[in-house]
Amino acid sequence: MKSNEIKDAALKYFTIHGYEGASLSQIAEEVGMKKQSIYAHFKGKDDLFLQVLRDAKETELSSKLQYFSKVDSKNPEKDLYGFLQLVIDLFQKNEHIKFWLRMSFFPPAHLEKEIGQEVIDIEEKVQAILECKFHDWIDAKLIVEDEAITPTYAFLGVVDSILLELVYGNDEKRLKDKLTASWKVFWRGISQK
Repeated sequence: MKSNEIKDAALKYFTIHGYEGASLSQIAEEVGMKKQSIYAHFKGKDDLFLQVLRDAKETELSSKLQYFSKVDSKNPEKDLYGFLQLVIDLFQKNEHIKFWLRMSFFPPAHLEKEIGQEVIDIEEKVQAILECKFHDWIDAKLIVEDEAITPTYAFLGVVDSILLELVYGNDEKRLKDKLTASWKVFWRGISQK
C-alpha cells in the first residue's frame, strides 16, 4: 500500500517538475515518511521513476485497448474521430497520461534509451491494432485504400500532431482548429465520398 502512495506522490512531482526537478525528499514528505524509507520500496529515484512510467504506459495502453475493443468496425469515421477525442480527453483528465506524454517527449537524458523502448513498444501495439482495423475497413469497402499500412501511418501522423499540440500548446482554440483541419483532410483522403 505504501508503495502505491509513494508512486502517486512521485507521479505528481515528476509530472509537475520533471525528473530533475522532483526530489525524493519532496515525495517522501508528501506521503509522511523520511526519504530513507523510500529505499525500502524502491532502489532509488530511477527505479521509482521507471515504475511510475510503466504504470502510466499501462494506463495509456489499457485505455486505448478498451476503446478499440468497443469499436464495431462499421463506422470508421466515428471510431477514428472518437479515438482522437479519447487521446485529448486522456491527456486533459488523466495525470498518468500527462506524465507519460511529457516524459516520452522530454525524457531524462540518462534514461532516454529505456524510455524510448517503452514508447516504441506502445506505439507498435497501437499501430498493430489500427492496422488491423484499417484492414477490416478496407475489406468491408468502408474506406478507399489498397493497403492498411498507408492510412495507419497517416492516422498516426494526425495523432502525433494532436499530441504535440497537447504537450507544447496552451491554446484550446488552436487545438480544436488543428484537430478539425487534420481530421477533415485525413478523412477526405480515405472516405468513399
